Amino acid sequence: MFRIRARDTFRPGCSRTRGAMFSRIREDIRTVFGKDPAARSVLEVLLFYPGMHAIWGHRMAGLLWRWRLKLAARMVSHLARFFTAIEIHPGARIGRRFFIDHGFGVVIGETAEIGDDVLMYQGVVLGGTSLEKGKRHPTIGNNAVLGAGAILLGPITVGEEARVGAGSVVLHDVEPHTVVVGVPARASTGVKSDQIRELEHGKLPDPVANAIQFVLSENEAMRTRMKKLEHLEGALSDMDKRMEETHEEIRKMFENKGDDEFGSGSGI
Repeated sequence: MFRIRARDTFRPGCSRTRGAMFSRIREDIRTVFGKDPAARSVLEVLLFYPGMHAIWGHRMAGLLWRWRLKLAARMVSHLARFFTAIEIHPGARIGRRFFIDHGFGVVIGETAEIGDDVLMYQGVVLGGTSLEKGKRHPTIGNNAVLGAGAILLGPITVGEEARVGAGSVVLHDVEPHTVVVGVPARASTGVKSDQIRELEHGKLPDPVANAIQFVLSENEAMRTRMKKLEHLEGALSDMDKRMEETHEEIRKMFENKGDDEFGSGSGI
């Protein structure tokens, strides 16, 4: 889905690396302005955005982790959690222009992988479901959005430009360009790709409500059809009744006549 490039790994003492580092910082600041309309100044972003601070702390911790200085990496990660209330394991792999809005309570596990341009809100958990070593945390595709309080568990994959609604619990893979909401999360139908890109978090579709609405509409259509059949059956019953009355009149008319009278044509 994505990979960490060699040029993304900072090497202390290298002027080229220092230039890349400051370039990434500028990119982080631009990302904040692009994804948070509340951002007003560069100074405000530098001082008061814990999501960005947590990402910077993770870069330091991740570098130490790759150098196999794992205790030091965990220490840096722990300090970042203390100051930002965001826990990112040093082993997690994170792409470019990742932004955590507000961020309080976010937990990202060791084997989690996050692509480029991902937007994550407060309270999101990328958790594991297994006690075994190996891949046990979610993989998030490029341009995905994870709503506040969403919980994603296990080695699942969230496709590119997918949307996870606030408070959802995701236990299975999410296809690209898909909106999932609910507990457990279910995919919504009838949402086009261009609508997903502009989707507002407060206007997410509800697949359960849509299913109930579909059943209700089908039930109403069935009732309408039944009423039409009942009306048609009622018309046929009236016709049968009139025919029966006519038949009875004819039978009575002829049973009052004797055979001789009937044979002579009397009463006809």
